[in-house]
Amino acid sequence: MDSLDPLPPERVDAYLRRIGAERPDRPTEAALRELQLRHLEAVPFENLSVHLREDVVLDAAALVGKVVDRGRGGFCYELNGAFAALLRALGYRVELLQARVYGDDGHPGIPYDHLALRVRAADGGGRAWLTDVGFGDHSHFPLDLDERGEQEDPAGVFRIVEAPGPGPEDGGGAEPEDGAGEGPEDGAGTGMAAGAGTGTAAGADGDLDVVRDGRPRYRLERRPRALADFAVGAWWHRTSPESPFTRSPVCSLLTGRGRVTLSGRRLITTEDGSRTERVLSDDGELLAVYRDRFGIRLDRPPVPLHPRP
Repeated sequence: MDSLDPLPPERVDAYLRRIGAERPDRPTEAALRELQLRHLEAVPFENLSVHLREDVVLDAAALVGKVVDRGRGGFCYELNGAFAALLRALGYRVELLQARVYGDDGHPGIPYDHLALRVRAADGGGRAWLTDVGFGDHSHFPLDLDERGEQEDPAGVFRIVEAPGPGPEDGGGAEPEDGAGEGPEDGAGTGMAAGAGTGTAAGADGDLDVVRDGRPRYRLERRPRALADFAVGAWWHRTSPESPFTRSPVCSLLTGRGRVTLSGRRLITTEDGSRTERVLSDDGELLAVYRDRFGIRLDRPPVPLHPRP
């Protein structure tokens, strides 16, 4: 099955079981909110394939298989790629969008730094939603792409604003903090130019900045892309010493009371606003935490591909 083939009904049912969701009667906006939250609470952001030396294949069947059959998660290309396949099979109109993640220097990173989704439901009158299950500590619910005011979410106050200009052509993607990918305590995917080379043209509509609590998170291009366009970005982020995702294993999951993150051997738990952190003592404890806290069963611990000196 290639990236354009629909998921068979039995795969849709298996995916819904994986995230603990009921099949919606119709592809509504309310159902989309529920599906995104369920996904975030069931499927972790993780970059373990990088540190287990596993390949990352950007194909809908492979991505869904990783999430559903292997009980794994992934980074943005994988998580949003798989979620797009599920949403399309449920009747949503879904487009893939590329984004550039803002780094600590305040500059957006390389093109194809992140994959996000633009989703339209059957009952929304064509309203577009920014749907993202691959950016770690980010909005719990879809964001209205046409709304320029503040949007309240359990994760913070978000705004989607017109970008002031094309921005710098160079710059690094956001680096994971505490194993958090592009969020302060979690993870997400990024990438570099693919398909379109290094071009950053946004089309007639211009780019959008996604802002959380006053801080720009990523710059979103409105032109739809194909999953294959992100292949070079996924390759770069899983192989390059310059990629933040090759430096340390990260696994992070939203919970009903906060978030749990495993960054290397540091287990970081946030519950009801209170944060605790401890270092795991040995490989046995590490593998047990992957299994018990994230549902990931490994036969060996991941080893950093390009550890920091």
